[in-house]
Amino acid sequence: MKSEVNNVLPQHVRRSLVKFGADLSIARRKRRLTGSMMCERLGVSKSTWLRMEKGDATVSMGAYAQALFVLGFGTPLAGLVDQRNDEQGLLLEVEHLPKRVRTPRHVPIPRGV
Repeated sequence: MKSEVNNVLPQHVRRSLVKFGADLSIARRKRRLTGSMMCERLGVSKSTWLRMEKGDATVSMGAYAQALFVLGFGTPLAGLVDQRNDEQGLLLEVEHLPKRVRTPRHVPIPRGV
């Protein structure tokens, strides 16, 4: 049974995955690694590796992350959605700030200050 993931992916996401798979293939060949060598280092089957080189969305992120590591790219997924670089999230956070801040009436004011 074929996965429905590819049917629901936006076109630009599908294209970026295809490009990513092609880039993995190029990186592998630049390093003079065979497909079999990649399979062994990743711990995946030949068919999974071929799907990765095609940018298949049903392959796990872990397999893609491992491929990046094996090819010498380190761990680029670690900072991909870093909250410090989330401009949209920061804007949403600012929108929800209160207009003014008031102290509660029941809080006693310290004496001798």
